[in-house]
Amino acid sequence: MENWTKIQSSLGSINFGAVDFTQVTQAGTRLSKGFNSSVQATRERLGQVAPDEITELPQEYKDLEARVDALRGAHLSLLKITKVYEAETYDYPTQIQESLSEISTSIGYNITSFAATNLKGTNLPVPTSPPEPPVHQHKTLPHALVRSAGSAAQELHAAGEQDRLGRALALYASGWEKIAEARLEQDSTIQQGFLQPWQTTLNTSLAVAMKARQAVRVSRLELDAAKQSLKNASAARQEQARLEVENAEDDLVQKTEVAITLMKTVLENPEPIKNLNELAKAQLTFFSNATEALSTFQGEIEELSVAAEGEYRKSRDH
Repeated sequence: MENWTKIQSSLGSINFGAVDFTQVTQAGTRLSKGFNSSVQATRERLGQVAPDEITELPQEYKDLEARVDALRGAHLSLLKITKVYEAETYDYPTQIQESLSEISTSIGYNITSFAATNLKGTNLPVPTSPPEPPVHQHKTLPHALVRSAGSAAQELHAAGEQDRLGRALALYASGWEKIAEARLEQDSTIQQGFLQPWQTTLNTSLAVAMKARQAVRVSRLELDAAKQSLKNASAARQEQARLEVENAEDDLVQKTEVAITLMKTVLENPEPIKNLNELAKAQLTFFSNATEALSTFQGEIEELSVAAEGEYRKSRDH
C-alpha cells in the first residue's frame, strides 16, 4: 500500500490528457479494500482470527437480524406451499389422461387456424374457415367430478335407466359445478390478494434489508482488515493506517444505522398480516360456498337414497 501511495502521488503531477486518474485511484482503493476484506473473511472462516479481534456489532442490530431472518423464513416457508394456487391442476387426479380425441381436436384447430390466417394472398389453397375452437376443460378435481358424474348420468339415461341413481348423479354434477366455479374464483383471489404482494415483500423491502445487512458485513470486514493493517504497519505508515481505521469505523457506523432503520421498517410493515388475511378470507369464501352447495344437493340425494332403500325393502318383504 505504501508503494501504491507513492505511485498515486507521482501520477498526480503528470498530465495524461483525457484519462481521469481520480477514478483510477478510486477503483484501485476499492479493489484493495475488496481484497483485504476477502482475506479477512477467509481468515475468520478458517478460525485464524481471535474472537476479540472481530468487531462486535450492536446488540440491537443483532436482535433485528434474527427477527428479519425469521420473517424472511416465514415468507419463504408459506410461499413454498401456497404457490400451488398458481397452477390450476394442483388437485387434478393424476390418473386422468388427456383423451386422444381432445388432443387431436386441439392440434387440428390450431393448424387450420394458422393456415387460414397465413395463406391468404398466396397461390396456395386456403383451407375452409376453421370450426369453433375446442372447449377448454379446466383441470381441477371439482371439474373432474362434474364431468365424471355428468357423463355417468348421461350413460344411464341413454341406456334407458330412468332410476334414482341417474338423477342423483345429475344432482351431484350440478352441485359440484358451483363448487368448481368457486374454486377458480378462490385461486384467482389468492393469486392477486396474497401471492403477488407476499412475493413483492420478499423481492423489495426484505431484499433491501438483506442488501443493507450485506453492506454492514462487508464494512465490518474492511474495518477489521484495516485494524490488522494498522497493527502490522511500519512506523512510516502508522498515520495513514490509523486514518483508514477511523474512516472504516465511520463507514460501519453509518451502514449499521441504515440497516437498522431498514430492518425496523420491514418488521413494522403491516402488509404481511393483511396479505395473510386475504388468503384466509379467500379460503373461507370458497369453503362456505362449497358447504352451501354440498348441503343443498346432498339433502336431495339423501331423499332419493331413502326412497330407493324403502322401495328395495318393500320389494324384499313381498
